[in-house]
Amino acid sequence: MQIEIDVHDIGGSVVGTAALDETVWGIEPNIPVMHQALVRQQANARLGTHDTKTRGEVRGGGRKPWRQKGTGRARQGTIRAPQWKGGGVVWGPHPRKYTQAMPKQMRRLAIRSALSAKLRDERLTVVQGLGEIEPRTKAFKTFLEQVPESRSYLIVMAEKTDAIERAAANLDGAKTIIAPILNVRDVLKYDRLIVTHEALAVIEGLWALPEAKRTPSQWKLRRLAAAQPPAAVVEEVA
Repeated sequence: MQIEIDVHDIGGSVVGTAALDETVWGIEPNIPVMHQALVRQQANARLGTHDTKTRGEVRGGGRKPWRQKGTGRARQGTIRAPQWKGGGVVWGPHPRKYTQAMPKQMRRLAIRSALSAKLRDERLTVVQGLGEIEPRTKAFKTFLEQVPESRSYLIVMAEKTDAIERAAANLDGAKTIIAPILNVRDVLKYDRLIVTHEALAVIEGLWALPEAKRTPSQWKLRRLAAAQPPAAVVEEVA
């Protein structure tokens, strides 16, 4: 099945409609999977280069500061022990990897859920001819005045377009991205999704379900049947 959506030009006028694939734009958003994908993406972006020195790595402290007995003070073996100023750090962070694994099907479900949530919340605008915009910030501001007002904008292009990137480069609340690297974090971070008409085919080519998987499996049909109330109860309520 397909969903119809209006296509606008850079002046804000409706110039036609586009058919959206329901498996990409019309599914029920899976919130837990979206959250897991977002946490994974943020974790994988961490460098993990933080490092603290233990008492064995801090320079100095090779001599015992005073003798063991007879001074009235607590016994100390080195001035680089953790309780001393300038000493080593106990249980401090050391270089490590924060990468998380996530099955491919779950990653694909997360991006489809994020895109479907944008369409459901009416936060999606499809634009035709955006690549012909004048590469100036003023021209892009004029274009944004023609779309519904939002806090921020994510402009999705089919391929790298210098005119669009230069026009939106100086706007704090706007970011340009090409469709093949569209990700859950950016879709959720920016309030409105502005997609060029050419980018729709790229998005659906990457994340639409194949024909073999569009038919519900026998296990899903059983779950749907089990979730339905008994016929007797339905007739009694009616």
